Amino acid sequence: MSESITIDVDGTEVTVSSPDKVFFPERGETKLDLIRYYQAVAGPLLATTRGRPLMLERYPTGAGGKSFFQKRVPKNAPAWLTTTEVSTPNGTTSDALVAADIAHIIWGVNLGCLGFHVWPIHAETPGVTDELRIDLDPSPGVGFAQIQEAAVLTRELFDELGIEAHLKTSGSRGLHIYVALLPQWDSYEVRAAAVALARELERRHPDLITAQWWKEERGARVFVDFNQNAPHKTVFGAWCARPRVGGQVSTPIGWDELATVEPDTLTIATVPARVAELGDPWADVVSRPQSIEPLLARSRADMAAGLMDAPWPPVYPKQPNEPPRVAPSRARNQS
Repeated sequence: MSESITIDVDGTEVTVSSPDKVFFPERGETKLDLIRYYQAVAGPLLATTRGRPLMLERYPTGAGGKSFFQKRVPKNAPAWLTTTEVSTPNGTTSDALVAADIAHIIWGVNLGCLGFHVWPIHAETPGVTDELRIDLDPSPGVGFAQIQEAAVLTRELFDELGIEAHLKTSGSRGLHIYVALLPQWDSYEVRAAAVALARELERRHPDLITAQWWKEERGARVFVDFNQNAPHKTVFGAWCARPRVGGQVSTPIGWDELATVEPDTLTIATVPARVAELGDPWADVVSRPQSIEPLLARSRADMAAGLMDAPWPPVYPKQPNEPPRVAPSRARNQS
């Protein structure tokens, strides 16, 4: 391995050990290549992540190797690092890295971070959730064409409700749809809006889209993962490199690109030139925050019609109005 180097990032010196360590073996891209990528997309990256807590997905030996998630910043972190207290669903707290500037991102890369998972809050206002995040998740047997179709239908519903939404690739097999929100709701309310959206999409397109939490009920349909909006949940960050051997990036795209996008071609090698040519599709999104009141009205209507809350992930305490947290097949076997 090569010797450590020091990179000056707008006046902050960041030490990078083993800069020539290969992180992405498909093309031999290194830790330093990943750092140069983040420097190239610093503007768009910070526009969507600045001030937000991050969870690190670390791959000390590069993509394809062993990995672990790290929410807590190490005790030997440099004094200039910005952190904030976050908690898990059971109330355990930790000091998380904040995306204060690109130096903080490079510091994470030096630890082998090949995935920044971003909170939908800002460190300064932890009680306010200011992003609704829709994860269109392919069930087994679902191809990308079905994900694309589901994305179109999701946008149509958002448009009908007067809500402006924005699109990115997940960096893997799915698509993410984001809505920048007015600073008026907490994570429970945002999750309720996501549940209402998922259920309405399933009602309208039951052969393609499902809101069913239990995998045995989804079939070969696109799952609208509403629980990505549960308190303390994070989603893979926009402009962030995935821990895949090809260095694929979770890339914001325009809606007009949806029909032709090839997500696997959006990598740390290709995205900087794309940004230089086309700009940032999410530019100025935060200047147009949206209301989720139309979705909350649908949520209230669903509850008034007798629907219970959708199931929560198993790590969460039992929630009011939540149905029994057991797979339907197990419930039948126990009855």
